Amino acid sequence: MGDEEAAARIREICMSLPEAVEKPFGGHTAPSYRVGDKLFAMTGEDGRSLTFKAGPGVQEALVASDPERFFVPKYVGRNGWVGARLDVGQDWDEIAGLIEDSYRLIAPKRLVRLLDGRPPTP
Repeated sequence: MGDEEAAARIREICMSLPEAVEKPFGGHTAPSYRVGDKLFAMTGEDGRSLTFKAGPGVQEALVASDPERFFVPKYVGRNGWVGARLDVGQDWDEIAGLIEDSYRLIAPKRLVRLLDGRPPTP
């Protein structure tokens, strides 16, 4: 999968979440996704990685289970964020679930409730 195709898939997943916006992080130009001006997903400048927030223990479990696909990112890794390499085979259903979990950790409760009340996507 090319970098542009991966970026398009990530954008589609992120922008389907209630009140999500695409806004670069700091001086970076790579797409980053926010809810309520808080980051829940960021892509690497080279388009080959995705970083997302995870709950307690998830980072360790993902990295231990498949270190070729998942890694502890610089700077935010100490806060439980996880990196996913997009230039290796990824399970896009799993990535979508991980992005949604990150969103749930960041989003206001009213938006999480809205997310829970929406019909499942096919």
